Amino acid sequence: PVAKHMSDGVEVLKAVQGRGVPIQIGYNRRFDAGFVAARAAVRAGELGKLHTVRSTTLDPAPPPAAYVAASGGIFRDCSVHDFDIIRWVTGREVTEVYAVGGNRGADYIREAGDADTTGAILTLDDGTIAVVSNSRHNARGYDVRMELHGFKDSIAVGLEDKLPLRSVEPGVTFPAGTPHDFFMDRFTAAYRAELTAFTEVVAGTRTSPCTVEDALEAGWIAEACTLSLHEHRPVTIAEVRGA
Repeated sequence: PVAKHMSDGVEVLKAVQGRGVPIQIGYNRRFDAGFVAARAAVRAGELGKLHTVRSTTLDPAPPPAAYVAASGGIFRDCSVHDFDIIRWVTGREVTEVYAVGGNRGADYIREAGDADTTGAILTLDDGTIAVVSNSRHNARGYDVRMELHGFKDSIAVGLEDKLPLRSVEPGVTFPAGTPHDFFMDRFTAAYRAELTAFTEVVAGTRTSPCTVEDALEAGWIAEACTLSLHEHRPVTIAEVRGA
């Protein structure tokens, strides 16, 4: 996120606008080969009209208490990656959210007023439904996936042998690899591509692949989900923008 609070993020945007200095925000999933391929498939019309998107980020263990207390909450420090990649892959904007959360793990997360496991339903501006699932507790490993379902085809990102999921179907050996256990393990190639892109932005050979404006859009979704969780109701993006 640009800032812990959206008001501060908006001030950052005002401060950098018109300065002529390119800024690249670090949403690394935009550089992951699977997500890049998913975006290309959507843009090419391979799936037809989308009707459902599912995005998942499950951490193997919660961060330290000091991090949780200062992070702004799970929607702002974790789910924003899902929110950004949904926008980027689909090319659509979120109009409304409904979020729920629970605490069945580390007590210090509850004491900080945060949830350790959350779900959010996002309505996109073309009527597509996106379901986002996040947790601080996923003992099998670091699980980041996306499914996109359209009227012509369905695809998945992260459906590979290091997927931290165990099948109980008789005779099924997939996934057969060692599960991802850390975000650096899952996204090593993406981080390298992201750093390469940054050097190209600095050299002036490409425009920023993730701007402050992009990051603020993910931030507004996080803001809406946080409000929805606390007030147990649907929240529109227009509502939090006008707050």
